[in-house]
Amino acid sequence: MPSWTHSRDAALGVVRGGVTPTRRWTGLGLVVVGLPLTTAALLTVRGQVALGSVLLVHLLVVVVVSAVGGLLPGLVAAAASVTLANWYFTPPFHTLAVERQDVLIELVVFAAAAVVVAATVELAARDRLRYRHALDVQEARTRELAAQDRTRAALLASVGHDLRTPLASTKAAVSSLRQRDVTWPEPARAQLLATIEESTDRLTRLVANLLDMTRLRSDAVTAQVRPVALDEVVSRAVLHEHRSSVDVLVADDLPLVLADPGLLERVVENLVENAVRFSPPGTRVEVRADLHEDGSGGSPTVALHVVDHGPGIAPERRAEVFVAFQRLDDRDAGSHVGLGLAIAQGFTEAMGARLTPSTTPGGGLTMTVLLGAA
Repeated sequence: MPSWTHSRDAALGVVRGGVTPTRRWTGLGLVVVGLPLTTAALLTVRGQVALGSVLLVHLLVVVVVSAVGGLLPGLVAAAASVTLANWYFTPPFHTLAVERQDVLIELVVFAAAAVVVAATVELAARDRLRYRHALDVQEARTRELAAQDRTRAALLASVGHDLRTPLASTKAAVSSLRQRDVTWPEPARAQLLATIEESTDRLTRLVANLLDMTRLRSDAVTAQVRPVALDEVVSRAVLHEHRSSVDVLVADDLPLVLADPGLLERVVENLVENAVRFSPPGTRVEVRADLHEDGSGGSPTVALHVVDHGPGIAPERRAEVFVAFQRLDDRDAGSHVGLGLAIAQGFTEAMGARLTPSTTPGGGLTMTVLLGAA
């Protein structure tokens, strides 16, 4: 946040040695210009004012210089004021000698007072800036908490809607089946049972995604990376859902990949679910894998591609798909709360792999998981 960063840098500048260089040089300029002018003005009335009055005027100059330039210019002003007062206003004039002891005491007390004033002004400036910095930090924190509250409210509204929809469908189907005065023909009964199963699956996916995002946010994801067969993981990921709309082209002779089988299965599930959701009716999602040999002698990699032919995503907006609770479409997406791709990316990174989006030739989106070959 710009205001927080600016105040933080300013506070650090004060803690590390005072005010900004511009103000410090301005204070030194006041010493060079202001003290000679003040001394010249006092010399016109040297015989009419006492040394104490001269020192008070110089003390005022020290206060002004310290307020503008900080401690260092204030100390320079104090030293110069003592020297000028001794040279021009203390007999014998135009020497640094002091004839009377009481005059020496006045000069010493003035020097000590000037140093204390300079230090006090500097500390007051630091405290004032620290206080302002604390206020800026608190204000930034307040804005952050307000943004988090808005996010939570939006999340609760979205999740509440996505929970109510399958729950309402399940409730309606179960209530219909339990009606004692209605005998449902077998096709209608099968349809009601299918509705219950589909709604339960949607609830399961939603709860699983919310739990997975909680694990990612709390850094509780631990990947147990080991050699696994990619074709087996992909088969399990699409076995129960989307089988009728997905073509799996993963050869069983590919090298084993280094991955956590459970996390990789969740990655594939979320990528396939996202691809099926945005694919036009009548089109199929393709899941295929190929081996990439490194010509420089490095370790080969296996690329798993989840390909759809939907609307695709503009290149400048591809990073947005990995933001939690982010939807790039405005239509009702059922149990879709914008977590699938964020979780897929988080689990992929936890395994030390990489997930990248690209444009499908002919239109659509291709999500590619790059895995190291074992």
